[in-house]
Amino acid sequence: MLPLGGSHAVAEGQAVLLVAHADVTTQRLTRDTTRAIFAMRQRTWPDGQAARVFVLPNDNPVHERFVKERLAVYPHQLQLAWDRMVFSGTGQAPDRVRHQAEMLERIATTPGAMGYLEREYLDDRIQVISMD
Repeated sequence: MLPLGGSHAVAEGQAVLLVAHADVTTQRLTRDTTRAIFAMRQRTWPDGQAARVFVLPNDNPVHERFVKERLAVYPHQLQLAWDRMVFSGTGQAPDRVRHQAEMLERIATTPGAMGYLEREYLDDRIQVISMD
């Protein structure tokens, strides 16, 4: 197996990658920008295109790994931010999907979409976004 760059080995398996719809022009994001988009505080890609965020259930191990390792927050902190926006009427929660296969389909068919997947789920309909 090929090493996954600067990513440290994960006991449960491989790294979880940030992915986007093929039409997204942004190639890399900072952790802060990625966190702002997933927290639904920033609703667009850096180029101004509307961002559509997809996430797995909070108790999904892939969701937990992505949020902790890539966003450096805990799943319950993200959920709290979403709940606050929904209940105050200032925003909405991201679209939730049941599993990685559904995540792949939704990102591949939704312009401006972003989410996360393990490497084995990638195909040529989506792209990996690098994170600084």
